[in-house]
Amino acid sequence: MSDSDRVAKRVTGSDVAREAGVSKWTVNRAFTPGASIKPESRERVLAVAERLGYRPNLLARSFATQKTQQIAVLIDDFKNPAKLPFLEKLSEALQSQGMIMVLININRHHDHIDAIMDIDQRQLDAAILFGTDFRDLQLEGGERLRSHLPLFVLARNSTIASIPSVSCDATAAMTQMCEHLWERGYRRPGFLTGPRTLSTALGRRRNFLDFWESRGVNHVTVISTNTYASSAAADKIREYLTDTPSSERVDVLMCENDALAIGALGVAKGEFGLRVPEDLAIAGFDDIDQVSHPLLALTSYRQPIEEMVDEIIRMILGQSTSGSVSLVGQLKVRSST
Repeated sequence: MSDSDRVAKRVTGSDVAREAGVSKWTVNRAFTPGASIKPESRERVLAVAERLGYRPNLLARSFATQKTQQIAVLIDDFKNPAKLPFLEKLSEALQSQGMIMVLININRHHDHIDAIMDIDQRQLDAAILFGTDFRDLQLEGGERLRSHLPLFVLARNSTIASIPSVSCDATAAMTQMCEHLWERGYRRPGFLTGPRTLSTALGRRRNFLDFWESRGVNHVTVISTNTYASSAAADKIREYLTDTPSSERVDVLMCENDALAIGALGVAKGEFGLRVPEDLAIAGFDDIDQVSHPLLALTSYRQPIEEMVDEIIRMILGQSTSGSVSLVGQLKVRSST
């Protein structure tokens, strides 16, 4: 059957049953993993289905299996370029398992609890909380609603024991990054963070401060932005460099992600004429594609995206124990440090 014929006429299970000389229930069993059916009957049904261009009605199958093969992914910061590689790998991995990703935009009109309730009503199989603006109270609200909806957290820690998470190991990441900065001779560290309540679950700021304290550096300048946008970082660094004499400035600025680092770098070099790294070293986190460009050449830390996605897929499929997992990434040293 040609592709145009397949589009023009939807082939049904009854068509396959009639052509194969079997019952409609035999056709259903042929497409149901683990169903009781003679091998020769399955082969005959599958051969006829292939010839006719038949594909099972997944909606109808969901009534029998109680599975829609649809996984919701909640995201609230589409401007963050670090999200795109995750979404690409996650959608590919889900599709390889016969599932599809349903992307849900969390915004001022539709918050996390609204989304979780909506997902539960639509009977999707699970929800992945993928983003930074998830507060514990919101997750706890989801916990009260999740009697039939498995929840998972991707790319940050879960602070609720019953909600498993897959994240990049912040302790290992900051240890590698800080040891590199220490070896380069930096002793006046600063940390540029996103919203403080949201940074907690990333763990990067806490581990950065712990490292320098362990080396006898008791003062770390912390600069906070209200979002993870490059423009917010630019505003804060502009304010800091304007108000702080050059002799009192930090000599290295660790940024909580690459978007913040790009904003800081642009102001330091473009507006204040600082040499990087001679006057101010700058490092980021995520290792997005842009930071390897020679005009930026930012030292960053690459999250193990493929391994993180593989692990959360195993959790969804029940092939991994549901618990929080932290995976080690890779330090990428460039000329900004």
